Amino acid sequence: LYEAELERAHGQMLEEMQAMEDEKNRAIEEAFSRAQVEMRAVHENLAGVRTNLLTLQPALRTLTNDYNSLKRQVRDFPLLLQETLRSARSEIGQAIEEVNSANRELLRKYRRELQLRKKCHNELVRLKGNIRVFGRVRPITKEDGVGAEAASAVTFDADDDAVLHLSHKGKQVSFELDKVFPPKATQEDVFREVQALVTSCIDGYNVCIFAYGQTGAGKTYTMEGTAANPGINQRALRLLFAEVRGKAADWDYAISVSVAEIYNEALRDLLGKEPQEKLEIKLCPDGSRQLYVPGLTEFRVQSVEDINKVFELGHVNRATECTNLNERSSRSHALLIVTVRGLDRSTGLRTAGKLNLVDLAGSERVGRSGAEGSRLREAQHINKSLSALGDVIYALRSRQGHVPFRNSKLTYLLQDSLSGDSKTLMMVQVSPAEKNSSETLCSLKFAERVRSVELGPVSRKAELGSWPSQEQLE
Repeated sequence: LYEAELERAHGQMLEEMQAMEDEKNRAIEEAFSRAQVEMRAVHENLAGVRTNLLTLQPALRTLTNDYNSLKRQVRDFPLLLQETLRSARSEIGQAIEEVNSANRELLRKYRRELQLRKKCHNELVRLKGNIRVFGRVRPITKEDGVGAEAASAVTFDADDDAVLHLSHKGKQVSFELDKVFPPKATQEDVFREVQALVTSCIDGYNVCIFAYGQTGAGKTYTMEGTAANPGINQRALRLLFAEVRGKAADWDYAISVSVAEIYNEALRDLLGKEPQEKLEIKLCPDGSRQLYVPGLTEFRVQSVEDINKVFELGHVNRATECTNLNERSSRSHALLIVTVRGLDRSTGLRTAGKLNLVDLAGSERVGRSGAEGSRLREAQHINKSLSALGDVIYALRSRQGHVPFRNSKLTYLLQDSLSGDSKTLMMVQVSPAEKNSSETLCSLKFAERVRSVELGPVSRKAELGSWPSQEQLE
């Protein structure tokens, strides 16, 4: 039994060992198969890596070369930078020298042209006369009435715009002025003839433009105009602004204005806080013998809006009263004083010019105006100052050693605009109505006297700054 049992156990052991052997062999085969699959995958990956390595080698060589090139460039950069800077400095210096040379040549030509322009302008003014006289005839208005007295006593020469004919007491009297504006002439037509004098102010000359004539002849309309159709005053300031803007690249300008009136031989500031305060005309204490008015308000203007504010304030304060000749007749001489100071940045030249725009009080015969009391005294003062103006002009015409500028506040204040270093324009306003022919005759005779005056060569008020060379000074 023991042997049988052992035999049976031995057989089972052999069977189990065989099964285990078979199992081992299957496991070995399966492991071998998996190893072969994995080995193939590894071989494939290795082939890919080898391929990548073969591809990366040229790129690595390129990167190495680039790296070495950059190293050399970084090492040589300071030298290259210094060389480039030296070359750039040389080119910039050469360019600057060329620009400076061109600027010097342009500046020389600019100065030459500036002098030629001023010389030609002054020669033109000299040929025309330093005192020019224009006549302007206003249209017939409803205030002139109707009938024979309202008929026009003034005719014009068809071939000469400087000749005017007046019919007075059955006789025709002819007058020759520098220019005559008929009733149809516009404000633009008048200012076109005036603007050359206005621009002289920018060049440093004293200029005076004043309107003369009987009450109601249109003086205030010519000088002030209306809001829709301004006169010489506002157009002159607009022109000055335009000229200043045109020269802004080379010049610095400052424009200031004062508004004054002479009423009953009293000078009053129409822009001051106390317009009734009387001012005095004095000589400058610096020995220049120039006149100035202490306490006279001076406003700097830079725009048309500034001008309108100044005009509005001055108009409100001006003395006006009623007479039989004009419902709102100006009873005083109104003066708009414009001062233009300039600095040429390229040469250091400083200029100072003054433009006096004067609306004279109306001349009238006391008997016709119906003036009484204070109005009578006003008329007497007005006629006295206008007579003094005639005396001054006669003295200038006859070249007398003494010119009576001090005989009235008007002529004293206008001394620098009537003497030898100035340019003056008189706008004689006349009424064409037959009933005013006597006043028209007086006005035109006065105009002829003025036109015959010769002031002599004009001179510009200019000062030189510090110039670096004699060539520039010349």
